[in-house]
This record gives sequence, C-alpha cells and structure tokens, in this order.
Amino acid sequence: MFKHRHNLPLLAALAIVFGAAGYAMPQPVHADNLLIHRVQQEKGMHLPARGMTMAQVERKYGAPQRKLSPRGGDTKKHPVINRWEYANFIVYFEHDHVIHSVLNTPAGNNTSPATAN
Repeated sequence: MFKHRHNLPLLAALAIVFGAAGYAMPQPVHADNLLIHRVQQEKGMHLPARGMTMAQVERKYGAPQRKLSPRGGDTKKHPVINRWEYANFIVYFEHDHVIHSVLNTPAGNNTSPATAN
C-alpha cells in the first residue's frame, strides 16, 4: 500500500521525539574523548606554531627524524606541502612556513605518515 519513501518523514520525526525525550541515542563518546585528550596534549607540548619557517623549526626543535616527500605544487590552488616527522609530532609546511603541527599518536590516524603517499 504505502511506499517506503512516505515513511521517512515519520521515522525522522520519531527519532527527534525519542531523542528529545531523553531516550538513549547512540553517541560517538569514545571518539570525542580521544579527540579532547589529543587536543589537550597538543596544547601542553608547545608544538611548532603556525607561521614559523623551516629554519626556525629546525633551530628550536632540532633536525626532524624524517623529511617526507613533498606533495602538491602542481597549481596555485595546490601549493607544495612538506611534512617533517619528529618523535612525537608531525609538522606540515606550505612552502617553507608551518601551517599545522599534530601529535604522532594512534588516535590521530597519522601513526605512519611515510606510508601516506
């Protein structure tokens, strides 16, 4: 009689009602906790700051364990991105300036950046 697509608004409304009524809805709590913990760790480590040059990073933190192959550079929209791996963190550079630094942890999906070709 009824087509399944007619039931979608009803199912959506029920999900909102039951969620608002305090019924347990599945939440990705574990992933949120890992992310919060990781951000707190990064703040406490004083990682290389955005805008630092490669020379400044190397003077302050020493030589990286590994300088990974650069990526991009084929167009202005895709500038050259360099990645340096240290024991506990990875630094990403656009040309020769830091754009991001992250912990090298299992929670970060970056435990082996050398394999991310």
